[in-house]
Amino acid sequence: MGEVRKVTIEGKNYVLVSEEDYEDLIDGLNAGVIMARIKAGEETWPAELVRELMETDSRVRTYRKYRGLTMIELAKAAGISQPYLSDIENGKKTGSVDVLKRIATSLRVDLDDLVV
Repeated sequence: MGEVRKVTIEGKNYVLVSEEDYEDLIDGLNAGVIMARIKAGEETWPAELVRELMETDSRVRTYRKYRGLTMIELAKAAGISQPYLSDIENGKKTGSVDVLKRIATSLRVDLDDLVV
């Protein structure tokens, strides 16, 4: 950290730091909040998965494979047929909101994670 100056303006004390040091302080605070969420059990995503999600034509398929599920296992967990899941993964069908919610629940992700 660089130079820190204390100044008083109109009777109030302030600390003056460089913008770079200020941004480092904010980053440290944000990192602390994020680390607390992870320590509390919040799931994190590996960089490879995040890159795949940005490039994939089927987020359902990407999350399914990440979770290590077969199409049959996911279809059963979501209460749909395997051919219907296949059509959703291949973009032939969009799936109703209810079905997508069940798929999201089965994959342990938010519905927003499946829908771009």
